[in-house]
Amino acid sequence: MPSPLSRLGRFTVRRRRWVLAAAVLLTLLAGALAAGAMNALTLSRIDAPGSESDQAKEILRAQFDTGPPNLLFLVTAAEGTVDDAAVRAAGEAVAADLAAQPGVAEVASYWSRGGSPALRSEDGRQAIILALVPGGVNESRERVGELAAAFTGPRGPVTLEAGGQDEVFREVGAQARTDFLRAEAIAIPLVLLLLMLVYRRVAVALVTLGVGLFAIVTTLAGLRVLTAVTEVSTFAANLTLVMGLALGVDYCLFVVARYREELAVGREVGDAVTTAVATAGRTVLFSGLTVAVSMCALLLFPLAFLRAFAYAGVLVVLTAMLGALVVLPAALAALGHRAADPVPRARRSAGWYRITSQVLRRPVLTGGLALLVVLALAAPLLGARFGVPDDRVLPADSPSRVTSDSVRAGFDQEETDALYVVLPRAGEITGYAEALSELDGVAQVDSAAGTFASGALARTPGPDAARFTADGGTFLTVIPSAQALSGDIGDLVQRVRDLPGPAAKLVGGSPAEMTDWRDRATSRVPLVLAVIVLLTLLILFLMTGSVLLPLKATVLNLLSLGVMFGALVWVFQDGNLAGLLAFTPTGTLETSIPILMFCVAYGLSMDYEVFVTSRIREEYLRTGDTNGSVATGVQRSAPLVTTAAAILALSFATYTTGGVVYLKMLGLGMFVTVLVDATLLRGVLLPAFMRLAGRANWWAPAFYRRRLARAEPQPAAGATAAGRGGA
Repeated sequence: MPSPLSRLGRFTVRRRRWVLAAAVLLTLLAGALAAGAMNALTLSRIDAPGSESDQAKEILRAQFDTGPPNLLFLVTAAEGTVDDAAVRAAGEAVAADLAAQPGVAEVASYWSRGGSPALRSEDGRQAIILALVPGGVNESRERVGELAAAFTGPRGPVTLEAGGQDEVFREVGAQARTDFLRAEAIAIPLVLLLLMLVYRRVAVALVTLGVGLFAIVTTLAGLRVLTAVTEVSTFAANLTLVMGLALGVDYCLFVVARYREELAVGREVGDAVTTAVATAGRTVLFSGLTVAVSMCALLLFPLAFLRAFAYAGVLVVLTAMLGALVVLPAALAALGHRAADPVPRARRSAGWYRITSQVLRRPVLTGGLALLVVLALAAPLLGARFGVPDDRVLPADSPSRVTSDSVRAGFDQEETDALYVVLPRAGEITGYAEALSELDGVAQVDSAAGTFASGALARTPGPDAARFTADGGTFLTVIPSAQALSGDIGDLVQRVRDLPGPAAKLVGGSPAEMTDWRDRATSRVPLVLAVIVLLTLLILFLMTGSVLLPLKATVLNLLSLGVMFGALVWVFQDGNLAGLLAFTPTGTLETSIPILMFCVAYGLSMDYEVFVTSRIREEYLRTGDTNGSVATGVQRSAPLVTTAAAILALSFATYTTGGVVYLKMLGLGMFVTVLVDATLLRGVLLPAFMRLAGRANWWAPAFYRRRLARAEPQPAAGATAAGRGGA
């Protein structure tokens, strides 16, 4: 009986006009829906629902009608200091005007806080105005952007610059959209050019690119629909672009290559399409399944930011598979021999056969050298340090980044990054405030009992002290020093939480939110790693019928991930190539993007593993010769894998030209990983390992061997004997 994939191939041949017409119609409908996707996507706030900081924020809102400010204006005096009468009057007027604006819940300034040192620069020429603009992330950031535009600029004797957490991340989202459009403008023509060079047929190159665009457009449409029920990150669109192109092109390359092979041996067009779908299509299915599983693992994180990438990843895999297994075969059937390969295949792959033969002759030497290179590239990973994100993810000339740089340079402490210690029921707090102010990294503590610094009362309570109490409870603001913020702020958060208080307390504020978010993300990493590894092991076992090959694939994937993280540490943590890539190193890596890259890289690395191993397995089933099947399988798959890897790597590399450090990390890390994976790992270590393992490569439990024997043809007895001799 023909397999389901064979029947699918025959259907696309018979109904090719209907399939192509339906694909065009679906693309047009999806395009209309996707047109508004970028405006519907958002950059989620950094928070961990249900965490201590999240509970503190809710109590601050409900009991005290306040919260951490999300908008900042840096006031710079044209002459004199911020204590001069004219500057003071101008600053107070700005604060009053800001407080009167719709959507602004609370405003505080250096002057309304009684001359707090935390709101005055060390040279006295600058002061800070803080504002709280509550609301949902989209509504709040839109209003923050409007206020920033309205108030920025000269106002009499002062000049205003805008900043603050929501303004920073509003600019990050806008920059990510700009980077998306720039990457599209670079990647799509580049991919088309590469495909034309590979195929030497314009029509086939256009069809393959069309499948990639089909995956992108339909995925963006799907994300647009999802925004009606959940938050979807702006960065999901960036991931959609590179993965849509990458997977669409990857899958088409393998189907087209198999179709051309069948034509070359004399098959009719319809039979060639059917065979290509039945054979290469099986590889595409298993490959897509492994990538989808890796991306689905992101759903295990209780964070909207990471979940958005799971939505994008799964959608783009499904649409790329639909394009490669339904739309592409219909197009090939329509093109017929116009899609045939004008260049003899042997000429293209002879080099890979010679390389693989050398590896098979000296597996210990070649494999050992390749392993040493890979371990050297991964070595920087041992010095990895993880921190929390800040405005330095933006380009140096971004307005909110310029403001934040000025605050870092001119202020010894930063009230915008204050910790909020919330005591819903509390009595005397003087001793507690003194103890908090003595903690290492604390510049001052503001409370209803006054302002404390270095364990002593620095200022008695002023007129604004009433804001700290409500309904029998109180809160204190712990303002960190600039030095504490330059390190791992999570250490200070933990010290504040560990200090005993006069009553039950909760610690919130921006540093605590980012720390809780990071802890929530990293706490799920072992579970996510276990799920991805176990499920991909199962998928590869079902595909290969081998116990050893899935384990080998997992080891190679982990080596690939080591190379990726080594590159991230060497470049983005340690600052190498910072000038070339135009970013500011902070000495740490932000947590979420490496987690995302782990899932993406694991899935794509397994993608190449499936392509190479499936072709080796097919040859082994035909001949029973382990060494010969490795050499022939690599010869026939390596040119496609390296081509697909080059296209994928260049697609990711376009993001290194962007402005957001997150996207630079994604672009460079995946660029390095894909190239190393497709060359050293799959081109050298894989055949070296299989040569050393011999017939153990194909061992499986007896019950599964019996199932395979019934399901597919096995090597002839003579071939098997030859394979045993060669193994």
